[in-house]
Amino acid sequence: MRPLGFRLGDVIAIFMESRPEFVGLWLGMAKVGIEAALINFNLRLDSLVYCVTTSGAKAVIFGGELSSAISEVNGMLGKNMAKYCSGDYNPDVIPVETRHLDPLLSTASKLPPNQVPVKGLDDRLFYIYTSGTTGMPKAAIVVHSRYYRIAAFGYYAYKMHPDDILYNCLPLYHSAGNIMGVGQCLIHGLTVVIRKKFSASRFWDDCTKYKCTIIQYIGEICRYLLNQPVRESETQHCVRLAVGNGLRPTIWEDFTKRFRIKQIGEFYGATECNCSIANLDGKVGACGFNSRILPSVYPIRLVKVNEDTMELIRDSRGLCIPCRPGEPGLLVGQINQQDPLRRFDGYVSESATNKKIAYNVFEKGDQAYLSGDVLVMDELGYMYFKDRSGDTFRWRGENVSTTEVEGILSHILNQTDVAVYGVEVPGVEGKAGMAAIADPKAKVNPNVLYQELQKVLPPYARPIFLRFLPQVDTTGTFKIQKTRLQREGFNPHQTSDRLYFLDLKLGKYVPLDECLYERICAGKVAL
Repeated sequence: MRPLGFRLGDVIAIFMESRPEFVGLWLGMAKVGIEAALINFNLRLDSLVYCVTTSGAKAVIFGGELSSAISEVNGMLGKNMAKYCSGDYNPDVIPVETRHLDPLLSTASKLPPNQVPVKGLDDRLFYIYTSGTTGMPKAAIVVHSRYYRIAAFGYYAYKMHPDDILYNCLPLYHSAGNIMGVGQCLIHGLTVVIRKKFSASRFWDDCTKYKCTIIQYIGEICRYLLNQPVRESETQHCVRLAVGNGLRPTIWEDFTKRFRIKQIGEFYGATECNCSIANLDGKVGACGFNSRILPSVYPIRLVKVNEDTMELIRDSRGLCIPCRPGEPGLLVGQINQQDPLRRFDGYVSESATNKKIAYNVFEKGDQAYLSGDVLVMDELGYMYFKDRSGDTFRWRGENVSTTEVEGILSHILNQTDVAVYGVEVPGVEGKAGMAAIADPKAKVNPNVLYQELQKVLPPYARPIFLRFLPQVDTTGTFKIQKTRLQREGFNPHQTSDRLYFLDLKLGKYVPLDECLYERICAGKVAL
């Protein structure tokens, strides 16, 4: 990229599907001090423009398979944004000023650059964007030491070996795929199998074909695999370790037994966080562990928050209050910029960075990273993911964990996609539970479902509203996307999907039409 005029500290956006060239591009840029912004290849229009431009990118390299997406936003990217196409080059689809990158690379020198820019462990490597489940994605800063730390954490925590073969079907614009996955190849010498996109039907065939010994998962991948019909390859593989995050406790043992996985390497972490934890001994349901005897060795903590506003609760000294075992709390990590394990590099946006930092948390004058996630610790020190702080809601004086209700509903419905969230009802305190259920063939009977819910959920946790839709939106990293669903609520004017209301007097779900909606909003129906 140097002959093209790019220099130390410049940013170039990479927008392409997962393939080896993706790794070669950001790694080559890093060699000459150029920082890559790794863009989610599912983004389109405003979201795509936002991510490219907020990174400060001077150019965008896009895969030929995404030419139409770039053409749609060409006028919005600005006249000074250079564009390079990698792979299939179709002049009829791409913007006129786009250059074909492949011929340029083929004529580039195969020798290392004469003058390698001085970059230290604490300098920027690239940018990875948050998943955007609660708003626009934020560009998280990944420095060189963080890349090494995340990859080494996975390697040593789960006793990987250089002769392991890791199956990576996760997107390379995400830290799980690009650091925890590809990092094992770049730093520790493992063989990594890169699949362009996750395929539940081809997953075990691929693992068998390439003799994979380690697989990665994230979000709902394990549930998608359980939802597949039984096939021979699912037990003929060599996989000994599944490493990732987001394996629901309700399907943990089903997953290990059906697919004969010896070890689950569940961990908790985010690209930018300083409070990662790991489950090293396979404790079912736990996402990690932290010593209760020597907590200062790794200064992370669960602290009390206001259940309605999620604001930190402080004691008479102005410090945060630690949670007791079994008490849900917000996970925080004390910041120390001199310690690679405890530093917080934040986001490109300074305001976004400031929102994730709290002061006077462990002691006067300190700073701590706010994870935004609610966890619970047991008596031994094992930690369990409870919910994202913005997802838990109160109903009838009780806290409802959307994660728990989603897991139970999905289990009842044979691993169907489910999104649970709270919706406001005029004149009613708290938020009523609503479940959006993927039901493309209209097979789910809401009242058969209600009979099952009565057996497994307390009254306050049973969804008051149901929405049946063709599919539930997910992010590129297989997390349920709720923003649009929450905005539309239970209003039949906002959607043509089937809506139902739990009529407590009748003891069943009834169709929710515009007339019933108006009566509920007017306070004429008991909830």
